[in-house]
Amino acid sequence: MRIVGIRRDGGVEVAALSDDGTQVTVVAGLEEFWADAAAFLSHEPAGETLPAGGVEFVPPVLPGARVVCIGLNYLKHVAEGSFKDQELPPHPTLFARWTQSLTVGSAEVPVPSNEDGLDWEGEVVAYVGSTLVDATPDEALAAVVGYSTFNDLTSRRAQKLTSQWILGKNGDRSGPLGPIVPAAEVGDLRDGLRVQTRVNGETVQDASTDEMVYTVGDTLSLISHTFTLRPGDLLATGTPSGVGYGRTPPWLLQPGDVVEVEVERLGVLSNPVVANDARKA
Repeated sequence: MRIVGIRRDGGVEVAALSDDGTQVTVVAGLEEFWADAAAFLSHEPAGETLPAGGVEFVPPVLPGARVVCIGLNYLKHVAEGSFKDQELPPHPTLFARWTQSLTVGSAEVPVPSNEDGLDWEGEVVAYVGSTLVDATPDEALAAVVGYSTFNDLTSRRAQKLTSQWILGKNGDRSGPLGPIVPAAEVGDLRDGLRVQTRVNGETVQDASTDEMVYTVGDTLSLISHTFTLRPGDLLATGTPSGVGYGRTPPWLLQPGDVVEVEVERLGVLSNPVVANDARKA
């Protein structure tokens, strides 16, 4: 099952995308879905079926959801960046995205006016399905109801202006999400899912989720000891090595480029990069 968001009649609904991508079947309203996501994902949807070409796709994410991201979670990625000479910290580096920065596959992603380009960061997002307070790692992992492919497209110049990363990580439409795949169909990321990123067909990242330093369960557990995680919150699990700014010379996405992220069992997420004037369209 692949779960998407659709906007119609002024609201957002959650729907299941058909295997061939030509139809969607309504599952529930957005808030209704996240009130009991595990139950909705446990059986086939029985709502109205619509042609996919006639609906507007949006992220199936609550407006008030927290999007927590792990900044450095693959050893080779740490080694290729400005943190390569630092000892790996015992706890993950975490930063936040706003839900307004999220978008979907095929959406055009603009390069901000003060950037030389955008950097790609292919990764996996985990979705929390139940409330977590002071959870153990096992409890936290059991609360994950699904995963999706994600591209944490980054404005590197803005990111490096200060020690905090929020500005560089929240560009307009810079967080494309693929459909949610139920956790039962994905399995444990510690068993290793292949993560690949391609730019104009050329592979630039190729790794496995079993290379993660900080696991989903451990990280959600850590977060839950400071603030309550609620159904619909997201955890972006970090990107492997191969990003553009770590290359010599740096390689950044330009208008006209197409960037794809493919994760085993989760599918392919593809987005075109466009010029800054598309932000005003």
